[in-house]
Amino acid sequence: MHQKTVLITGCSSGIGRATALDFLDEEWEVYATARNPADVQTLGDRGANIATLDVTDQSDVDRVVDRILDEQGRIDCLVNNAGYGQMGPIEDVPTEMVHKQFDVNVYGPHRLTRAVLPHMRSQGDGTIVNVSSVVGRVSFPGGGVYAGSKFALEAMTDALRAEVEEYGIDAVLVEPGPVETQFSDRVEDQVNGGDETNGIERSGAYEKFYKLFDDTEALGGTGPGAIPPERVAEDIVNAASSTKPRARYQPGTVAQIGVLGRFLPDSWRDTLFGFARKLP
Repeated sequence: MHQKTVLITGCSSGIGRATALDFLDEEWEVYATARNPADVQTLGDRGANIATLDVTDQSDVDRVVDRILDEQGRIDCLVNNAGYGQMGPIEDVPTEMVHKQFDVNVYGPHRLTRAVLPHMRSQGDGTIVNVSSVVGRVSFPGGGVYAGSKFALEAMTDALRAEVEEYGIDAVLVEPGPVETQFSDRVEDQVNGGDETNGIERSGAYEKFYKLFDDTEALGGTGPGAIPPERVAEDIVNAASSTKPRARYQPGTVAQIGVLGRFLPDSWRDTLFGFARKLP
């Protein structure tokens, strides 16, 4: 049997890094990528192939996929992990920042999926794992832009799963809740940047949201029930290694319970959000 090959985006830390290490432990040929190759050098020391890849740059995508095919002849799994969370009330988030959010979280996975699919179809096998979030099923005040990007990723993956089934290809969603990563640090930078380029434009109408956000940061950012990135990586590798992976994986108790929120009547969810807004 041939050694299986995986391409992973966003490996500089957190889920991406843990996933690369887990695949290495399972003796896959790993291509670990990040925008800055220095961020994944330690993965190179562990045996991974490292590459510069900005998921918003089509030339980067084509170059990395061509390299893997030249060196390995195949791509067995693509893990679309690179992403970030743009938080803020809808009115306060400049449209430019909405474009940036979707360019990374939605268009990035789309670029990579289009790049690998012809080769997976020709080999009659492959798995595409899209790292989504519990907020890809249930949105919340102050997270509409981020949740919107994950909702879009979920819809595209559901369609893709049916489209490629006849070619022996699987499309899988992984929907974690809070994870112990640097994710919240970037969220804080986005919320508190304070200008059109680096942050949101606070209108003054939603200060209760910002207070709630600050209180959450004071409690540790990721919140109660956060799981280590290795737990998410476990489900990603299991999905990639399975002959019949599930359509969705929810690593962690918070994720498993959180996705059930989509079954609540809208009026109930709105009432719960109203209670949260009234908290001191």
